[in-house]
Amino acid sequence: KPYLWARHEDVPFTPLPKPVSYCRIGLLTTAAPYQPNKGDQGPGAAYNGAAKFHRVYSMPTNKVPDLRISHIAYDRDHSCAEDMNCWFPLAQMKQFSAAGVIGPLPPRFHGLPTNRSQRTTLTQDCPDVLARLRRDGADAAIIVPNCPVCHQTAGLTACYLERNGLPTVIMGCAKDIIEHVGVPRFLFSDFPLGNGAARPHDPVSREQTLRGALTLLREATAPRTTVQSPLQWADNEEWKRDYANIERLSAAEIALRRREFDAQKKAAKHQHTSE
Repeated sequence: KPYLWARHEDVPFTPLPKPVSYCRIGLLTTAAPYQPNKGDQGPGAAYNGAAKFHRVYSMPTNKVPDLRISHIAYDRDHSCAEDMNCWFPLAQMKQFSAAGVIGPLPPRFHGLPTNRSQRTTLTQDCPDVLARLRRDGADAAIIVPNCPVCHQTAGLTACYLERNGLPTVIMGCAKDIIEHVGVPRFLFSDFPLGNGAARPHDPVSREQTLRGALTLLREATAPRTTVQSPLQWADNEEWKRDYANIERLSAAEIALRRREFDAQKKAAKHQHTSE
């Protein structure tokens, strides 16, 4: 039975309540805290279902966390996963806060589980993260997804938050999924999945991407507003043909990936039931 992706016919929209320089902006991520006992989670690691998390988590913004993306289906062919700034713009947000571009950061950022169950996202995770953002005094939220399902989660969360009066902007790379779901604001970076906040080891792109998201948060006047970043990943677009392209895999490679995926799915299910 084919998976049915979420779709909003009516997309909510909440205007920013004050100038962005006075806003306390929350940060939501689908990246996972590093867990030393959960196998390889470093750069280049294979998909690692054991490293998934299944409930919203919160961590302080005044420290430097160790977040990884081995638990999700980012573009492993074209993303090095070495630079956390690619998927987690906290360092750049701190710089902008210190410079007065945005207001003080909330005391915490929050992790969004990448549930395929839309019901679980909407009835469990969205109310949880809204309550946490309200306790933090957030005026708006930036959401940074990584994999395809992450983008669906981000879209569901953004609409839930906006229906409850909290403006959002998503920074991501899966335009087709985001626009199918329907969201209030989306800054699209035409990069491989896993790089929604910047190119690797590129401070200029970190600054430009976050500034673009803040501009969109401030200037959008209606839902379903997508703005594409002017930054390019490479001189050509050959990299786009590789992700999840079954035509570029041999039968043996397909069988191997299916076995590996099933094993990791089993491990993730076991982890979920034991939590």
